[in-house]
Amino acid sequence: MMYLSHYESPLGGITMASDGRALTGLWFDGQKYFADTLTEKYEEKALPIFKETAQWLDTYFSGKRPGFIPHLAWKSTPFREAVWEILLTIPYGETVTYGTIAKQLAEQRGTAKMSAQAVGGAVGHNPISIIVPCHRVVGAGGNLTGYAGGIEKKVQLLTLEGLDLSNYFVPKKGTAL
Repeated sequence: MMYLSHYESPLGGITMASDGRALTGLWFDGQKYFADTLTEKYEEKALPIFKETAQWLDTYFSGKRPGFIPHLAWKSTPFREAVWEILLTIPYGETVTYGTIAKQLAEQRGTAKMSAQAVGGAVGHNPISIIVPCHRVVGAGGNLTGYAGGIEKKVQLLTLEGLDLSNYFVPKKGTAL
């Protein structure tokens, strides 16, 4: 059984999902791939993990760095999970490129190359937005492409974290605008 709860953020509604013990999903309502990891059977229920996640979000949206990460659990391919683990290492208020993550994965796997596009697909399907900070991943040259919640929310999250966006740009066209 899966469980849901809702959180109202300054950027709009957020849906949280849990297996009863860990956070398994966190999406801006209506975002691309919204709730695509949910099973058909779920119910809304108050759970300790939702309270803990709401505390994390309250701290984050107040402009502070949360000093903890709620217990997370996800089930996907080993490749996606490896990408999401790397996302957890991106410091608050900093960005990395898809290419940098691809190089890191290639090193971890002992291969010569890894596709930045494949990394982009894994980042885009991150089921735990904000806490697993996919908004901190940018394209080459400062391109702010690639956020399932929308570029506007990506810009707002990075601004909240104090990032100087003067060297970044919003693409004129693309898949995640």
